[in-house]
Amino acid sequence: MKRHSPGARGGPVIEAHGLARTFTTKRGRETTEVKAVAGVDLTVDEGEIVGFLGPNGAGKTTTLRMLTTLLSPTAGTATVAGHDLLRDPVGVRRSIGYVSQSGSTSPVALAGEEIVDHGMLYGISRRQAETRGRELFDQLDLDGLWQRKPSTMSGGQRRRLDIAMGLVHDPSLVFLDEPTTGLDPQARSNLWTHISDLREKRGSTVFLTTHYLDEADALCDRILVIDHGSIVASDTPENLKRSVAGDLVELVVSDEAQAAVAAELLGHDADDPAEVEVQGASIQTRVRDAGTHLPRLLRELDARGIALTSIEVRRPTLDDVFLDLTGRSLREEA
Repeated sequence: MKRHSPGARGGPVIEAHGLARTFTTKRGRETTEVKAVAGVDLTVDEGEIVGFLGPNGAGKTTTLRMLTTLLSPTAGTATVAGHDLLRDPVGVRRSIGYVSQSGSTSPVALAGEEIVDHGMLYGISRRQAETRGRELFDQLDLDGLWQRKPSTMSGGQRRRLDIAMGLVHDPSLVFLDEPTTGLDPQARSNLWTHISDLREKRGSTVFLTTHYLDEADALCDRILVIDHGSIVASDTPENLKRSVAGDLVELVVSDEAQAAVAAELLGHDADDPAEVEVQGASIQTRVRDAGTHLPRLLRELDARGIALTSIEVRRPTLDDVFLDLTGRSLREEA
């Protein structure tokens, strides 16, 4: 998947400071305040595809709903697509595209009519809406579906139709909420291409929430992680993976009697020599930038006459990052 050049970015399209939301709940006579979002600071630059990740209950959905004007913040400030979130929510809504997780198309209306009606709600003419809609159908591989009902389409086609609905008024900033949930792997991969094209071919900035870590890794220039109502990490996928742990290196020696010596040699490069694990003929540990250490390790093993059955190096994943930051696996949340 093509990455965007950092040098090509413009100024901030989203800028939030201390954005917070408190809910009041009642149980009998007792009133309790719950801080769903404790004070979020975030910036999204023009031309970025930013992934927004968080465990259930971390404040991800509440933050997204505030940024899209679906929920008013109780504290903080934000500018979205050049409009003040509190003073000009209508300006925000006119300038963004929003594709909800549940979709927004009627299963019984014709797809083309839905697109035209949606565009007219944003103040563009019927002719403009139809022209833009048909262009989007061509770009999103929806040819021949203008007169079809969404109820007769595949899951991938319906999600692409949802994206077309969110783009018909030509917004510069697009919010995608779990866009590939429920799709089969082939449809997900196909939609990834279209999401990437939103930026590469249309110049859009994309703010993406997802439970699929491979999706965030493949699509996003930068990832924001929210937990307990606050942003706990903001960096590129590669930098996040590099910061959390070294590569997992596993050796399997031919002679189990030589495992202790192999473990000692591997321990010279380990992040923590005390964490070298030996189970029978298998030895494993974490080694930062393992590729730079392997040639020397292999030479030393050969010099000691230690033969290997196998050697495997596994890079850290975003799930490792998520587990390290939040204490939970996003796979479990999904």
